[in-house]
Amino acid sequence: MQIIDSSKIGRGEVERLLTKKSFDEVELSPKIRAANKKIFGEDLSAVEIVRKIVNDVRRRGDAALIEWTKKIDGVNLAENLTVDANELDIAEKSVKPEVLSSLKLAADNIRRYHTEQLPRSWITYRGKNSILGQAVTALDRVGVYVPGGTAAYPSSVLMNIIPAKVAGVREVIMCTPNTNPHVLAAAKIAGVDKIYRIGGAQAVAAMAFGTEKIPRVNKIVGPGNIFVTLAKKEVYGHCDIDMLAGPSEILIIADESADPAYTAADMLSQAEHDPLACSIVITTSAELAEKISAQVDKQLEDLPRKEIAAASIDRNGLIVIAADIDEAVDFANYSAPEHMELLTREPFAVLPKIKNAGAIFLGAYSPEPLGDYLAGANHVLPTGGTAKFYSVLNVETFLKRTSLISYTQGDLLDVADDIIRLAETEGLQAHAAAIRQRK
Repeated sequence: MQIIDSSKIGRGEVERLLTKKSFDEVELSPKIRAANKKIFGEDLSAVEIVRKIVNDVRRRGDAALIEWTKKIDGVNLAENLTVDANELDIAEKSVKPEVLSSLKLAADNIRRYHTEQLPRSWITYRGKNSILGQAVTALDRVGVYVPGGTAAYPSSVLMNIIPAKVAGVREVIMCTPNTNPHVLAAAKIAGVDKIYRIGGAQAVAAMAFGTEKIPRVNKIVGPGNIFVTLAKKEVYGHCDIDMLAGPSEILIIADESADPAYTAADMLSQAEHDPLACSIVITTSAELAEKISAQVDKQLEDLPRKEIAAASIDRNGLIVIAADIDEAVDFANYSAPEHMELLTREPFAVLPKIKNAGAIFLGAYSPEPLGDYLAGANHVLPTGGTAKFYSVLNVETFLKRTSLISYTQGDLLDVADDIIRLAETEGLQAHAAAIRQRK
């Protein structure tokens, strides 16, 4: 892990180190490329693979969905596409009672937090009793993608389904190749309507375009690997998506009051996700920087996912020594991280200066895993610097707004000449005529 001093290398170099690669710049490993070549018969890029699968599912529906799942995952879905209610009940009963209790507590907190976000439709009166307003309406059907692989993330199931249900979405379907009991139990607690045991780009395509068995959705949310993310990008416009998410990130602003053991532990909480995960500390104390680095090395030794975390820290671990807290904030805003922690003596004094972050954790006793699991705020956050323009997944992710306009005759006549004048300025005579008809 690098420790760099901004006063010695300059702002431009620090910003270069803080600049992240986008998700589609990540190269496939030789192992994955070899496996793909075996499946596709040629060495295709991730974009080419995804486009091939998406177009085929769009064209041939369930037949393509079943074929690609068998080729890629070795699973035959012909007779076993849907997870039924009985399977959900069995999964729930197989989960340890204490784990089920924690999932339900998390669900309650998430539901409460997102209920407080709900916007309202509104109308207002203008002029001679004309009405303007806005109708807030839930999407009709939403698809949630839940990744497979060796890990199971029931917390992500809760974070994606519950806000949709709170928003009033009529039907939430879930696609996942992962039928881990914790995942299924979380889906039941969250209130999912249907579950299909498919994954990858083919699942995204099925939800975007619909097949004989899988209904078309208005929006697709949920995390996934590079193939899933590229598939979401490919289908955007045919339906909406939440965001294009990359590897997990944490950036910690720490002054001399920060505990180095806490800080190191929080860096590693992200590093264990993925070798591509990014863990950064920006501190005003050179002494603290050295202590944090030593703590990272020490704590790594006891981690079950040591190999993954070590690779992440070696590749993307960084400690920047800033001249003062204002420079630290400038660097943090430039980075626009997914998770930002303020481990400073007065975090709420720093908070107003923070402009770009997916979620902000204030103080020593608000570590990032609190947000991941139980606080209630959503953990589906913008990554790769996109917090400069993306928002956290929330209730409004599942809502749309419609303008309401109802003028009286008197109010229309008051502005008729202005409308005609503007329409004719733009060369749109029929627009002007539609107003003249009413004069």
